[in-house]
Amino acid sequence: MKKLLLAALLGGALVVPAFAADYTIVAPAAPGGGWDQTARTMQEALTAEGISGNVQVTNVPGAGGTIGLAQFVNQDKGNPNALIVGGYVMVGAILTNASPVTLADVTPIARLTGETEAIVVPAASDIQTMDDLVAKLKADPGAVSWAGGSAGGADHIAAGLIAKTVGVDPTKINYIAFSGGGEALAAILGNQVTVGISGYSEFASQVEAGALRLIAVTADQRVPGVDAPTLKEAGVDMALQNWRMVAAAPGITDEQKAAISADIEKLVQSESWKKALADRGWVDTYLAGAEFETQLAADIAATEAILKDIGLVQ
Repeated sequence: MKKLLLAALLGGALVVPAFAADYTIVAPAAPGGGWDQTARTMQEALTAEGISGNVQVTNVPGAGGTIGLAQFVNQDKGNPNALIVGGYVMVGAILTNASPVTLADVTPIARLTGETEAIVVPAASDIQTMDDLVAKLKADPGAVSWAGGSAGGADHIAAGLIAKTVGVDPTKINYIAFSGGGEALAAILGNQVTVGISGYSEFASQVEAGALRLIAVTADQRVPGVDAPTLKEAGVDMALQNWRMVAAAPGITDEQKAAISADIEKLVQSESWKKALADRGWVDTYLAGAEFETQLAADIAATEAILKDIGLVQ
């Protein structure tokens, strides 16, 4: 009888699923910004869907994500439970800060989302439309202060491209970089700057509350549910999408990378994730494996060219 019981227990053990991996996700920015939102949305969906048993988010702000990136590379080498979010902003910051640590030092897993940039002004501003903003920019570029994320990131690039597109020297723009969306938002709401530029989700609640006026988005097409023209509709012939990615630590094995990739694929296919994207106005731009690594290399090269064009990289 004991032998039969032992056999039954052993047999049962063979079909018990493996424990879900625990993860720590580094959001290399202050709370409130796009990377922080991405990391915490991943945290919620990974645990809600049972993909991971425990997910923690750690904020390491500064220098466009390069401080968090350097800490991640140096402290988490070989750790299959460590992830970091990044994206377009980090690509630019690595170049503008001449960072010794780059995305070549991590293990890329997937591009996750894309988001339009939003251009907002305080509700009391005399700027009602993009035409009004362009007129002020042409009259005196330095008098128009832009609040956004880190130097060289998507916000900064968008502001520079707007200036260049309307015939203003992009090196003359007065761009004020903030390490997190919450700090930039406070400066805009406090009328300390002329205009704010960042991912739409960072401004959405204040726009809906009437505290900010949304004058344009940088998407190619109008964003469903968002009452604002595209830059092209507003007479500024350019478009830009900010994308975000997730990477694993350097020095992990191929098997560990495959396991992480499988978890992220489950994440992006989950109902929790799809609902979060819809709620936040993020576009699903999921791309993984070799295709993502090829696209990442192309994006880095294109970003370097843009940053040289607007005078941020020599």
